[in-house]
Amino acid sequence: MLKISSSFDGGSISVLAADHPENIQVRLRPDNASPFKQWFYFRVQGAAYCPCRMDFGDVTDSAYPDGWEDYQAVASYDRQNWFRVPTTFENGCLNIEHTPLANSIYYAYFEPYSYEQHLNLLGEAQSSGLCQIEDLGSTSEGRDINLLTIGNQTASDVKIWVIARQHPGETMASWLMEGFLSRLLDHQDASARALLDVATVYVVPHMNPDGAVHGNLRSNAQGANLNREWENPTLERSPEVYVVREKMHEIGVDLFLDIHGDEALPYVFVAGTEGVPNYSPRIAALESLFKNAFRAACPDFQDEVGYPKDAPNTANLTLATNYVGNTFQCLAFTLEMPFKDNLNLPDDDYGWNGQRSLRMGECLLHPLLVAARAIDDER
Repeated sequence: MLKISSSFDGGSISVLAADHPENIQVRLRPDNASPFKQWFYFRVQGAAYCPCRMDFGDVTDSAYPDGWEDYQAVASYDRQNWFRVPTTFENGCLNIEHTPLANSIYYAYFEPYSYEQHLNLLGEAQSSGLCQIEDLGSTSEGRDINLLTIGNQTASDVKIWVIARQHPGETMASWLMEGFLSRLLDHQDASARALLDVATVYVVPHMNPDGAVHGNLRSNAQGANLNREWENPTLERSPEVYVVREKMHEIGVDLFLDIHGDEALPYVFVAGTEGVPNYSPRIAALESLFKNAFRAACPDFQDEVGYPKDAPNTANLTLATNYVGNTFQCLAFTLEMPFKDNLNLPDDDYGWNGQRSLRMGECLLHPLLVAARAIDDER
């Protein structure tokens, strides 16, 4: 008997009809408290060796309709190994056509990263002996907002902040964090040791656990898009941003990265703070230094295609990167990875995936080290 379900961590789909494998009618489900929709993650049972056609209907009312162009969904039998499956987008309608080779298979918008994986990552980080975990507060549904502090925490240290998963459907951000923390906490890694000689690194690996568990694309359990809350967060609507921002003001920030995924652009790129009032030649020079070092460390990164740069004094200060960069007059970037594939180095079988995001996290140590040394030399 054919069955479709999504009642699990991160699951999201609405089922209209599942009477026949070749005529499965599903629809994108909006976030639990906001109209954003694009993320999906569901399980199909009872269709082994049957050609399946999953019709999502008209998806032009999704959050990012351009994201469906040249997009291929991912699938897994064991939720460990994910691969791309044939997906078409024609006349506004999205369809997945695939023949499962077992009775249980999962389909998703991108390779998921569960809340349990996040908790395991915290445990592994603490076990390194180099990391302190601090509780900053709770989400509206009572989940922990944790800060990882890695380094000597001396007054002269460069203060680096890295946050991820403000948008819960951008799971590649969590995969990047896993790679970043694994390398940073490796006692034998020379780049990690050199970075921690000049910097203390403050990491919030999961900004939006409520939204992730709900299977949301962009918002928390209260319907707030956290990356539009930084200018005036509240404990009622956006406690995640409120407590992290308070800690930043207590400690200070010299360098900031906010990790995201972009639905439409098939590239890895960064967005800086050109449009904030406190942008300066000093920050421009640090931006160039960081990007050149990043290109040298990772061929997946490029700086030719990205978001249009804001004109001077026109930046939206509700965004994390703009708020932090302007407030602390520091180097600040939003790092974007694709949901599709990276056209710089395409991979027909996997596209951009969790492992490539993880490797990107490992590569981040080099540009952070180069930038941190430059900031340290200024003092």
